[in-house]
Amino acid sequence: MSATTLAALARTPEPQAMLRRFLALDALVTGANGIAYLAASGPLGRFLGVDAGLLVTLGAILTAYGAGVGLLASRARPATLGVRAVVEINLAWTALSLVALVLWLSPSTAGAVWAVLQALTVGGFAAVQWAALRARQDTSA
Repeated sequence: MSATTLAALARTPEPQAMLRRFLALDALVTGANGIAYLAASGPLGRFLGVDAGLLVTLGAILTAYGAGVGLLASRARPATLGVRAVVEINLAWTALSLVALVLWLSPSTAGAVWAVLQALTVGGFAAVQWAALRARQDTSA
């Protein structure tokens, strides 16, 4: 991903600010998703065609993870190791979401579309976070 594209997405040419913004957006989206799963697991479970208990579990995990990513984003200079962990967890989530869809979940059509869209979104977060981390490292060298 080019520096120009990253700067346009983040609305800043500064790699440190890019990284923090992408982490903060990830935290916001992940946390909101987790809270929605916790607060409306029954209706969402019926709509998506998945067990409400699974959504409660995922909601708790996503809410905690979103808070952790938000804490990382709040640092003046997010730790490289922490950012790499977020990228790797996001990539694992993307892969696991798609594998679960194929191997063991039988969601509604809306649930299948949701699973693919959220996997692509999380994979996109991983890509821009990794690119911003690399841009930050390139300017530090």
